[in-house]
Order: sequence, then C-alpha cells, then structure tokens
Amino acid sequence: MLCRGQRAAERDFPALCCALLFTSGSIMTSAEVLSNLLSDVEREAAARRCTPEATYRLQFHAGFTFQDAAHLAPYLHDLGITHVYASPYLKARPGSKHGYDVLDHKRLNPEIGSDAGYAAYIDALHRHHLGQILDVVPNHMGIVGNENVWWNDVLENGPSSPYANYFDIAWQASPRPTLRDRVLLPLLGEPYGQVLEAGQIRLHYEAGAFTLHYYEHRLPVAPCTWSKILGHDLDKLETMLGKDSPHLHEYQSILTAVRNLPARTETSPERVAERQREKEVIKRRLAVLTDSCAE
Repeated sequence: MLCRGQRAAERDFPALCCALLFTSGSIMTSAEVLSNLLSDVEREAAARRCTPEATYRLQFHAGFTFQDAAHLAPYLHDLGITHVYASPYLKARPGSKHGYDVLDHKRLNPEIGSDAGYAAYIDALHRHHLGQILDVVPNHMGIVGNENVWWNDVLENGPSSPYANYFDIAWQASPRPTLRDRVLLPLLGEPYGQVLEAGQIRLHYEAGAFTLHYYEHRLPVAPCTWSKILGHDLDKLETMLGKDSPHLHEYQSILTAVRNLPARTETSPERVAERQREKEVIKRRLAVLTDSCAE
C-alpha cells in the first residue's frame, strides 16, 4: 500500500525523468537518468554521514540517568567529543549497573528515565551536535526472579510458548526422554530430594496462578499440571460445599478446562493461540472464584 507521499512521487516521477532527459539540451537515456539519480543520492548520503572521531562512554543506571546525561552534553561538546557511547538502557533487572540483563526489549529502563526524559536527552545531544552510539547486545537477557515475561512464558508453556523460538533451547537434545521438551535449570543448591524435604521449594497461589518459590526464584507452574493441584481432595471439597453448590460446579468446570488445554508440545499457530487464550481465561475464572468463595 502506498502512502500519499509515495503516490505523489510515483505520479511525478515520469515528469522528473522528462525534465532530466532534456535539461542539458540533449536527450538522455533512462539508464543515464537513473545513474544520475543514484549519484545524487550517494552524494547526499555522504554529506550526511558523520564518522565518530571522539567518543565518551555513558554508563547508565539508577545513579546516572537520562537527565544526568543531558546535563553533560555542553561539557562533552566543549571537550571535542563527537559521539556519546551509551550503555544499554532498555528495561533491565532492578538495580542493574550494566544494563545487559534486559527484561523487556520494548521499554526503556524506568530506573534511568521516562520517555520524556529520553526525548530531552536526545534533544540535548542534537543541540550540541553530538551523535550517539548505542551499545546493544540483543541476545543478552536477565532471567533471575520473575520479571522477564518472555522467559516466564517459555517456562510455563514449553515449546508451545509463542516466545519459544526467541531462546536457543535444544528441546530434543537430551538423551533422557523425560527431559525432552523441557528446560533443565541448575538452580538448586543441594539434591532435589533434600531441597524438597527441607521445605525450600514452596507452592504459592496468587491471582489465579500457581508458582514455585525457591529463595529469590519464582517459577511458573505449567497450567496442564494444575489438575494435580486442583484435583487434590476434591471429594472433601464436594462434601464441604455440597453437590449442588454453584461454586463447586465452577471449580469442576475450571478443572475440566485445565485438562483440555492444548498440550505444551503443540506448536501449530492455532493451537499455540488457543493455549495462550484459554490458560488466561482459566486464571481469571479461578481468581474470581477464590475471591468469592474462601473455602
């Protein structure tokens, strides 16, 4: 689809070519016209190109923000700096000093500044004729804690996550069939059995979702395994609420929905979308139910 400016350019291009054909008093071929146009573009690009001659590293973190960098712009200009070399400033782990442990590639780091603060920083660079070189390492991400939405989704949904291909995971590489289509995380300080018996791994429920807590780590529980949690002592719940209880019926319906989720190994776009949609519906329903029925 062409925008208005593109349509105008397309409409005026033949007239431009005709003007070029007769400008010098002699007829030019189409190839000559195109060659002249390309030469003009190359000259314009070369005129605008600015090769860094002197750079100054800016290490952004909570103690050095966009506002701080903007205040430095006149000083850097007077030093003869042509470009600032900025450390990563996308949203990173809270407290990050280097910025490489990115959590969200679509947002600025709120500890460094807001969109308005960033715009003011860029404006300060422009006003003092400073360019910017941005340090970007797109394959660096932070996964400790529970802040990385993409990583959490992969842990929750496995190969069925829409972000599964964002990470270099060898889903089928393990010689042990039980570890295929899974992510093996080296988190435990002791053997699993000892950690479990010591109560260091805790199951937690909040706002319709289950997570496992191990010190600073919070790991999402795969929705397809929630049936083991929700189905525990179901007969006792039925006795407590009564067979005709609307709350019991809703609980049983949620349990049925969990059991009918697309498998975590399904990777077709339709089934991935279905799993993403239905698991969130289940979470909302469970949150409403637990808020309305304490039992």
